[in-house]
Amino acid sequence: MILAAGKGTRVRPLTYELPKPMIPILGKPVMAYLIEHLARHGVKQVMVNVSYLHEKIEEYFGDGHQFGVQIGYSFEGYCDDDGKVVPRPLGSAGGMRKIQEFGGFFDDTTVVMCGDAVIDLDLRAALAQHRRSSALATVITREVPWDKVSSYGVVISDADGRVTSFQEKPAQDEARSNNASTGIYLFEPQVLDLIPSGEEFDIGSQLFPMLVELGLPFYAQKHDFNWIDIGTVTDYWAVLQAVLKGEVEGMRLPGTQIAPDVWVGLNTRIEWEGTHIEGPVYIGSGTHIEAGACITGPSWIGAGCRIQAGAHLERCVLFDYTRVSAQAALSEVILFKDYSVDRTGLITHASRLDSLWGNARDRRSRRRTRPQPVAVAAGS
Repeated sequence: MILAAGKGTRVRPLTYELPKPMIPILGKPVMAYLIEHLARHGVKQVMVNVSYLHEKIEEYFGDGHQFGVQIGYSFEGYCDDDGKVVPRPLGSAGGMRKIQEFGGFFDDTTVVMCGDAVIDLDLRAALAQHRRSSALATVITREVPWDKVSSYGVVISDADGRVTSFQEKPAQDEARSNNASTGIYLFEPQVLDLIPSGEEFDIGSQLFPMLVELGLPFYAQKHDFNWIDIGTVTDYWAVLQAVLKGEVEGMRLPGTQIAPDVWVGLNTRIEWEGTHIEGPVYIGSGTHIEAGACITGPSWIGAGCRIQAGAHLERCVLFDYTRVSAQAALSEVILFKDYSVDRTGLITHASRLDSLWGNARDRRSRRRTRPQPVAVAAGS
């Protein structure tokens, strides 16, 4: 079960037009990495609850045959009197209850995970431990540094691993554990019977406290594994910086290496006269780098972009079809259509035709614009 119905408000503006599971890492949606991981561990059937921008997920993943799995979808929402589709998420647990009532899908031990993180957890080992403990529910945890506990929901368990309580983003001096919930759970079918029907109901804040209160066999497992969470724009920028620098095991830059630490996709055009590219940098298919541009890595330039002569990019992430104007100086920002987001989450909108960036497919952007140099840096 992949939870994919949320709006991803903490990652706006990236989620204005993309559901959070579709945010790309190395040009591929986050959820694709999850499904590939599940397939490698022998999972054959995947249910996905969808709501906000559901069609983006359904169109990309289809029935799952290209991943070697079967994928089904459960839409949470309704059509109003005008025939307009209105998303209305039921919460992580409520969405599972709806699926169970519809067709009884959860008839065996089920792996549940959020659709907005990349993991390499040994699922077989986690399932074996879950069954040895005769657990009805298991939450997978990972140790985080004590000075980071305020960013996570932490799990408190006894010596046998049985969950006793939770703390949601506690202050460091109040935290009773540094074992963070990773949003990965193992459920037996009986757990679904505890979820109220037709209500918005959450796994972490409602279902788990209920399991503790009822004294049911609910355990925490602590594992050391790669867990790449993109909870916020700041997280996303940091993750991509680490990936581009080769610090994330198993994730390597795609394309062809044409210079030290410089990779390109198909049919890129780079005018090298006066151009400086310092890796690690990836330049996507169909992108045009004009003479005199300067790109400093770690930077990701998506497909179909246009970097005009004289533009300077430093540690930036450009989504597909982004135009950067001549003489623009951009540092540590994510450019997404008409929006710029710096590493602190500050959003800037490109409201003028002569803006420093914009949509490369807009016919008006084909003209060469030469605004005065303006720096957009982190924290500005």
